[in-house]
Amino acid sequence: MGTDAGTGDRSGTFSVWRHADGLTPKLAVELERLGYGRIWIGGSPDGDLSAAEGLLDATSTIGVATGIVNIWKDDARTVAASFRRLEELHPGRFLLGIGAGHREATGDRYVRPYEALVSYLDVLDAEGVPQRRRVLAALGPRVLRLAAERAAGAHPYLVPPEHTRAAREILGEDALLAPEQKVVLEPDPVRARAIGRPRIENPYLSLSNYTSNLRRLGWSEEDLTGGGSDRLIDALAPHGTPPQVADALRAHLRAGADEVAIQLLTAEGELPDSGYRLLAEALQG
Repeated sequence: MGTDAGTGDRSGTFSVWRHADGLTPKLAVELERLGYGRIWIGGSPDGDLSAAEGLLDATSTIGVATGIVNIWKDDARTVAASFRRLEELHPGRFLLGIGAGHREATGDRYVRPYEALVSYLDVLDAEGVPQRRRVLAALGPRVLRLAAERAAGAHPYLVPPEHTRAAREILGEDALLAPEQKVVLEPDPVRARAIGRPRIENPYLSLSNYTSNLRRLGWSEEDLTGGGSDRLIDALAPHGTPPQVADALRAHLRAGADEVAIQLLTAEGELPDSGYRLLAEALQG
């Protein structure tokens, strides 16, 4: 499923996005064995990048990326020093994802986020973090253009394929485009939406950067309220058998993505490990 997975330039076609507290070295070894191209460490991993280091230490070829380091939380010089440490230990295998997060979580610090992101990139430049080894969390046109100009590309979150299509037009052909996509391995629509809806509604349908992006794509207020319409939930967390879900993931590739970061949602208390295997088989088939 992946080629040249360790670089920041168009790595494996399919990768895995999972929150840092759900990632272990043992799981990283299994994901590498299954052929995934990269592991995205979700949430706001600490700027010392110790979470990435543990996964890299346990594996030999799979790439590791942050999805994302929050620029309000971690100083750019600290992050740059951490990047240099990982580069020395595991050359070419780490991709630094950074972003401004969202206003609701950042409070009064969330002032002029675009300018803050530009300043952060300036420091990374000065500290020797190569442009081709970093990506930006980008949803809207302005930050997507910045991602093409000042980074290897973009890592959009909570986006359907129609966003990927628009993002590719803005980024151009050369930039990396690696959207996150939630999926549910459950053919029954009612059960699948019962798994997907809570993970989308809370917190994302109350966060303005995500809802504004969905409105730009044509989703209505009716779609965005009441926990999200069935149509919206099905778009943001496609469900079905492994082959059906694999086809939904490939829709991003058809829309222009280089890599799809798969966030596999499961029922409460159920681990996704077997689901990664089933998806790997379907994606390779």
